[in-house]
This record gives sequence, structure tokens and C-alpha cells, in this order.
Amino acid sequence: MTRGGSAGMVGLALALVGGVLAVQLAHGGGTFEPLRVADPCVVREVTSQSDGIEGLTERLVLIGVDEAACELGVSRETLTLELGRGGEPTDAEVTALHDGLVAAVRRMKDDGTLPPASELVDEALDSADLNRFLEAALRALPDSLVDAALKTDDVLVRAIDDLDLRQVLADLDDQDRLEEQVEAAVTRAVQDSLADRVRDLV
Repeated sequence: MTRGGSAGMVGLALALVGGVLAVQLAHGGGTFEPLRVADPCVVREVTSQSDGIEGLTERLVLIGVDEAACELGVSRETLTLELGRGGEPTDAEVTALHDGLVAAVRRMKDDGTLPPASELVDEALDSADLNRFLEAALRALPDSLVDAALKTDDVLVRAIDDLDLRQVLADLDDQDRLEEQVEAAVTRAVQDSLADRVRDLV
């Protein structure tokens, strides 16, 4: 390539770069600011694409971790990264997660998004290891009796109290594993609460 040809290619490249920059500036590129990390203390809407215990668990975890991060004075992302490094969770982190999950239950109760306990029964019993007579008795209970006997918020707090929160925090960077643990605890709490209620009746 001749010297004149090289200069032409460089000029064309500069013109193309200039054109791209002009388009970016015309569409607000000159005022670009990176996204800020969300403040965990500001209530944000949390929804789930799932139904039943899985959807309830997903929302519980997301709100609970936000509440824990707020209590610790860090962002949810910072808390997740810190715990993802594999260190032993501190007592303050364990307490903050417990309190955050309980606060999440209260928030969902207050905004009316906690389902009645009767909506969780069939799903909980599907994975229960109960004798078939007790399971049949539980499935035969009318929804009104289940809802009068079991309050969803009480069941969830029972599940949170039974969780191994140090293990939950160790899996904080693995959303699927985290939700799996909480979902199992919620399912077990529904089963145990129902079984206790039936035993009280007989």
C-alpha cells in the first residue's frame, strides 16, 4: 500500500470513530453515569415468577437479605461478595440475617402478600414423609380450619428459627442453593405445624 493509501485509511478510520462518538453524544453518552448500587434500606417491590412455597421463599430471601444488609450498613451486593469469599460468617451477620428474614415476614404480612396457610398445605404434604393415615387426615381438613389453626407468619418464623443460618450465609452467593434451604425449612414447618395441630385435635 502506498503512503497516500495508508493516510487515506487512517483518515477514514478517524472519520468512522468520529461518527460513532457523535452518535453516542447525540443519545446522551456525554452524561453517562454508572448505575448506583441500590440502597438496601429503601423498600423496593419484590415479585416472583413462581407460585406456592417456591415463590414465597424467593420473595422472603430477597427481602430478608436486603433487610440484613441494611442492618449491617452495607449494600446487598457488598454483603453477598463479602460472604462469597468463604470466610466464617460473624455473629452480627447471622443475627442480621435472622432479623432480616423475620422483618421480611412482617412486611409481607403488613402488605397482604402472605398467602393463607391452606394454600401451602398440598405442596408441603406432597414432599412429606408422613404415614398415609395422618397425611389423609391433613388433606381432608377444610381450608377454613387450616387457616384458623395456622397463621402463615407464625409458620414462617418457626421455619426461620429452625434454619442453620451459618450455612445459609455460606451459600449466599448461590441463589438457587439459598432458596432450596429456605424452601425446605418452610415446607417442613408447614408439615410439622399441621401434624401438631391434628395431634392436638385427637
